[in-house]
Amino acid sequence: MDEVLRMLEKDSRLTAKQIAAALGREEADVQGQIAKYEADHVIMKYTALVDYDKLDVDSVTALIEVKISPQKGDGYDRIAQRIYQYDEVESLYLMTGAYDLLVTMNARTVKDAAQFVYEHLAAMEGVTSTATHFIMKKYKEKYCLFDKELEQEERLLFV
Repeated sequence: MDEVLRMLEKDSRLTAKQIAAALGREEADVQGQIAKYEADHVIMKYTALVDYDKLDVDSVTALIEVKISPQKGDGYDRIAQRIYQYDEVESLYLMTGAYDLLVTMNARTVKDAAQFVYEHLAAMEGVTSTATHFIMKKYKEKYCLFDKELEQEERLLFV
């Protein structure tokens, strides 16, 4: 993978100047490369990773396994399109293995997440079963450690 993309994926706040300096390249070349990636929709969006546990906000993240009966001619796509249109759906993936689709969602409470599953997903035509898992604690997401003390401890242990 391109090093510019790798650096932006790990920290989207890096400037073209910082990336250029780290890679020993010209800032204008890096700016042009980033602009092309944005125009070609290789870079689709810049986001912030928020640790809601540090705020006084009720929030739960659910991972929902969905088994479906593929539609003739459309395979999994038609049901996937119906699912990803819900605002509650953060991510949706077609999977291999024991289930077909993986839905990630954030809700205010476990009850809210459960209600979404039984009112919308499980009731959807073509869905044969669901299994919901709740994230209890995040250790690492998108290359970011949530507990910096663990990072220091690991470095001390393995250096």
